[in-house]
Amino acid sequence: MFGHFGFSYIGLLFLLLLFLPNLLWASRKPQGYTSKNENRVLLLFERAGEALTCCCALAFSDFNLYGWTPWSWWLVAAFSLMLLYELWWFRYFRSQRKLSDFYSSLFFIPLAGATLPVLAFFLLGIYGRVLWMLIAAVLLGIGHIGIHLQHKRELSK
Repeated sequence: MFGHFGFSYIGLLFLLLLFLPNLLWASRKPQGYTSKNENRVLLLFERAGEALTCCCALAFSDFNLYGWTPWSWWLVAAFSLMLLYELWWFRYFRSQRKLSDFYSSLFFIPLAGATLPVLAFFLLGIYGRVLWMLIAAVLLGIGHIGIHLQHKRELSK
């Protein structure tokens, strides 16, 4: 339940799927985007969650493939959420890149740009049975989704 130390190529793949669109986003931010006035507590949760999620994704070999079992469906679900995340980014980059595009939903998933990766890493934690990843994903979710929710509320005012 606490995990086995060792490199995870699956964790690396998930991090690449997470970071590559974010690197593109740095030069294609939505019109009017600012990170000013973000709640410091949510920011602390987000930063801690980001660091722990990255460390856990790479440092626990429990996320690697070890043959097919019924437990593997958790990995399929996690990977599916990451693919939806990539689809959300594709839609964002093809949009006019307004704030409303950045805080948009995808299908039935609200704030998809924040929600999908958090859920994907949580399911990855379930698949690997790594408590530390579950904790990291919860911390990340509180901060990252919380900040996005704060921005979306300000946008709707």
